[in-house]
Order: sequence, then C-alpha cells, then structure tokens
Amino acid sequence: MLAAADKSRLGEWMLAKGMITADQLEIALIEQQKHQLLLGQQLVRLHFVTDAMIRDVLAQHHAQESIDLQQVIVDPEALALVPEAFARQHKLLPLDLSADKQVMRVALSGHNHMLVLDALRHTLGGSIQLKSVLATEAHLEQALDKCYGHSLLLDSLLREIEQEGNAPASLAAQQASRPVIRLVNAVLIDAVKQGASDIHFEPEHAFLRIRYRIDGVLWQIRCLHDRYWPAMCVRLKILAGMDIAEQRTPQDGRVNMFLCGRQIDFRVSSHPTLHGENLVLRVLDRDKAIIPLASMGLRAPQLQRVKNMLEKPEGLLILTGPTGSGKTTTLYSMLGYLNHEHVNIMTLEDPVEYPHSLMRQTSVNAANKVDFINGIRAILRQDPDIILIGEVRDESTAAMAVRAAMTGHLVMTTLHTNSATAAFSRLQDLGVSPHMMAGCLVGVIAQRLLRRLCRHCKRQTVADRALEQLLRHTCAPVQTWSRPVFEAEGCVHCRMSGYHGRLVIMEVLTMHAEMHAMLAQPMVMSQVQQQARLHGYTTLAEEGLQLVNAGETSVQELRRVVDLSALETEVASP
Repeated sequence: MLAAADKSRLGEWMLAKGMITADQLEIALIEQQKHQLLLGQQLVRLHFVTDAMIRDVLAQHHAQESIDLQQVIVDPEALALVPEAFARQHKLLPLDLSADKQVMRVALSGHNHMLVLDALRHTLGGSIQLKSVLATEAHLEQALDKCYGHSLLLDSLLREIEQEGNAPASLAAQQASRPVIRLVNAVLIDAVKQGASDIHFEPEHAFLRIRYRIDGVLWQIRCLHDRYWPAMCVRLKILAGMDIAEQRTPQDGRVNMFLCGRQIDFRVSSHPTLHGENLVLRVLDRDKAIIPLASMGLRAPQLQRVKNMLEKPEGLLILTGPTGSGKTTTLYSMLGYLNHEHVNIMTLEDPVEYPHSLMRQTSVNAANKVDFINGIRAILRQDPDIILIGEVRDESTAAMAVRAAMTGHLVMTTLHTNSATAAFSRLQDLGVSPHMMAGCLVGVIAQRLLRRLCRHCKRQTVADRALEQLLRHTCAPVQTWSRPVFEAEGCVHCRMSGYHGRLVIMEVLTMHAEMHAMLAQPMVMSQVQQQARLHGYTTLAEEGLQLVNAGETSVQELRRVVDLSALETEVASP
C-alpha cells in the first residue's frame, strides 16, 4: 500500500498537472470511502485516468524510472535468481542484470517498495544491488504469467468439494460451498490470463466440457464429471443476476469483476439443452477492446482512408462482416478517435458491451420498450453530433439510420454482408433507394480477423507456384520478386497452434462523386469495384496477401477466413 503521504499527495500532483479536474478528484475521494480502494485505483476505476498515467506520476515524484512491461524482454538469468513463489507473493518481476552481475533491475507496482526490496535482498543473499522501476499492476500480473507460466489448478479444489460430500442437501447449499466459489473464480481468472474471448460450459451425458475461444478458435481446457456442474451453474447464474430456479428458458445476465489487476466484464447466456443448461460467457476486457485507431495495425493507406471518412461531419458509415469479425472493436476505436468534450456521441446497442466516458450509451431493451426505431427517434431529440446504431436489421431501422444521416449527423452502423460492395444491394433489399444512398453514404468497410503467426516458432518455407503468382500479382508485380513466406509450426508460447494474437484486414470503399453517380443507375458490382479501385480500393484477399508477404500470417490461415478463388481466377486468366 502507498504511504499515507503519497495517498494524500497523488490527487494534488495529478490536479497540478491538469490530468484530472477538481470535480473528478472530489468524486474519486467520495467513491474511495465506499469501495476502500487506493486513490489511484479509484481514479482508474472511474476511467478518469489510466494505470500508465498513475505509474508515470508516481515515478516522477519518487525520482524513479517507469516502464511499460509490454515492451520489455526479461533476462532469463535474472528471472532464474528469484523464485516464482516469492515473485508472485510480493508482486515483483526481475528484469535484467548489469554486465558485471552486481545490479538487478526489478519491476514493482508501487506498493511497499522498501519492505519488498529488503525481502528480495535477503533472498538473494545481499550480493546484488537492486534498482526498482515502476510498472502498472495489470501489466505486472500479465508479465508474471508470461515469464513464470500459469496453470489451471482445479484438482485440489475438486478434492475439497469431494470432501464436503458428493450430494449436498440442496443446490443452495451446494452453491454456497467455498471450494465451488474458488473453482468458478479459478476458471474465470484462467480464461482472462489466456486471452479467451468466450468461455463455454457444455454439459454432456456424463461430463462437463470447458472450452475457451482464443484467437477465434475453440480449445478444450478440461473435462469434469457432471456432478460438479449443478453447483458451478448455480454459482455463475447468481453472479450474473439470473433466476436459478428457471432452467427451461434461455436467460441473459452480466458479471463485473476485478481480475488480474483490471476490470473485466462477462456477458452470460444460458440455453437449455438435452443434458442441462449450457452457459457461454463473453469476456469483455476493456484493455483489449479499446484499441486506438492508429494501433490497429492497418497499412498506412487504409488508415488514412478511414480517417478521411471519419472527418466527414455528416453521412452514413457502414461496417460489414460476419459475427466475430471485430466490428464492435473497430467501431469503438473509431468513436475513441472522435471522442472529446466538444462533441455529443450517442449510441444504441444490443447490448452495451464496453462503457465509455463522454458517450451516452443505451441498450436496446424490449422490457423497457426501447428498440432501434424508437431509440433513434429519441436520440435525435438529444442534440447528437455522432450516432452509433449497433446493427441495421430491418427496413424501419434502415430508414431511420438514413434519415439521421441526412439531417446533419455522422451515423455509424453495421450490416451482415460478405464484402463492402455487397452493402449496396443489401441496403436496397432493406428499402433504401439508390438516390438516398447517393445522398448520404460516406463509405463502407468490410473486415475480417486473421490469426498472427507466433513469432517464436514461425517457420520459413518456399511459396508454391500458385501462391507465388498471387503474391507477385498483388504485392510485387515485378520480375525480380523473391521473398520467403512463413507457415505455422507450434510451440509452448502458442499452445502448439503456431499462432498468437490476431490481425485485422479491411477493404475500405470510400464514396466519391463518380460512385454517387453510379448509384443513380442500375449497378453492376464489377463496375462499382473497378471504379472504386481508381481511388485505392483493395479487396480482403489482396489485403490478406499483403500480410502473408510480410510474414505476419500464413496463406493457410488466410484461406480459412477469406475466399481466394476469385483472385486466383483473375490471376490465372490471360
């Protein structure tokens, strides 16, 4: 815990630097009394500042170095000198040793510095001098797991449940069992640490299957006997505020927890199946979902075209792609780029996944008679500048979105189509005339997510003739083209999958005068695409091949996500 002087001065320091306002400090102090958190933690929880800002302020006033652990490679020699149990207990990470092995840099999160360093000196025998640097608590938790590894230790918890009896008197008694609570918490924490986007609890005839969706692919984590599932299910439903007595009707709920040094939300869905209730938890990690637009990994031309569309004061911007293609993350990145105190951003979502400061966010709720149509009407009376509509599903919603775009607002929304050019015919199916599109459409973005090759184990290979022709046509149309490509191998860093993390590819179709003129006539998609290419338009297949050429992903992964047949036919034709 920070010293009392630090706790009283942190707010003053941040106020003097203009990082927070006097009103925000007063609110944080009032909330701090309710939740018994450190002032810095409370400011972060209220989204007034970030962990990194707290770290840098403390480092400056203590004349210490601050560090971003996500950009650091830890020295294995230093790591071997500090036992894992000690590092986890005191929340410290040895970073490196000096050339003469006499000085060790140690990352701490700002708590009990002197006591922790004294304990570490005693552990090391006093022969090494210590230099502390400040890191954020969340990054330190992640770095400890990355360097020392982590495992899902369920066996001891299962034995505790067995000792309490195989058949508790009731479900209520079962769910109140502390081993069950710790068992559920262990699974949730493990899923967050492994970077899962979804947790699946799937009851079968005699067992419970637990699977995580990591980088878009499901992985089986454990199988437990089905006798454990009733207690776990009740515990999860209680956390999510769901009716534990109702087991025959689908339900939805939400869980908010502070795990791994940061706020994590879980969106819970239950569904009755033949062998019991199936539960799926969507993991909503704000640290991963709120990505600055410039950090999304787009190529410079694509990023500039997206920014040009966002600079339009009015019009309709459409994002397309299947479920799980990252549309929500991209929309939030765009809103984050536009979000400041001089604009009024209002959203209508089903449901709201990631709360943002300064944005007025509303969930579509049938119980409160808030649907997309009524919600848009209400939002238009709230003096908005920018409107986000979660999805255009029917004719009425499409008409309201177009109306909002034509009355001086920038409107963002999503459609389910396979490509950017297919959005035109989809809008026509929803009753939007080509003349209305020409008057309000700003642009269309289609996107997909590709798994990134693991940098620890990706293997260089030789492109076959077909792939070489595709790459030569797309990336380097010169006779001297020669560049290696890579494929997945598999190692301990990537769960033997060969991939770690994901990349976004986009086809960005920007509207311009010629395109608007084409919309007023019977459209031929090939002509629309040809006209768009004159203004820098590239397809998903071409964008994906750029990443294959750069060694970021494999052609096998690209084929899994994107259909390359049309491009292959184009390349093969004389």
